[in-house]
Amino acid sequence: MPRRFPEAPDSLPAAGLLRRFLAMVYDGLICIALLMVVTEIYNTIYQLSVGADRYKVLFESGATTHDPLLTSVLFISLYLFFAYFWTRTGQTLGMQVWLIRTQNPDGSSISWLQALLRFMMGFVSWGAVGLGYLWQLVDRKHQTWTDRFSESIVVRLPRPYGNKDKTETKGETTTE
Repeated sequence: MPRRFPEAPDSLPAAGLLRRFLAMVYDGLICIALLMVVTEIYNTIYQLSVGADRYKVLFESGATTHDPLLTSVLFISLYLFFAYFWTRTGQTLGMQVWLIRTQNPDGSSISWLQALLRFMMGFVSWGAVGLGYLWQLVDRKHQTWTDRFSESIVVRLPRPYGNKDKTETKGETTTE
């Protein structure tokens, strides 16, 4: 069941390219940590299943370097990371920091299938030297390839109350 977000969908502007990229950098760091943890868990299970001595021989010969099962596990782990956040709150941790959200044009959360489409098109967009994201600069709706392919949008959220830009000096608050 899609979740409805409280803001009126028409009241939120499209997220800018810079905010999207900064959120991607933030999420990229989290993904590196996730991949390291998943790889360590996978290698530990692999070592326990074949035995420490056999694993050492395989590791030293380079046989564990190109493991398609590990690649699949890492790919699925990354998808689950993004899809979990996109389908629940519309925001990964990086998107929360930069106040942007992925949602349907009607203001509801995206489905798992839409998350898969966004995730897959993200690889295509980067594989095309970032052209899929730069497309936002020429698109009249300010959408990237991932937005168009998954039929979703990324919006910029308003600042939460109590966290507005303030100019305070020793207890004095200036209003604009």
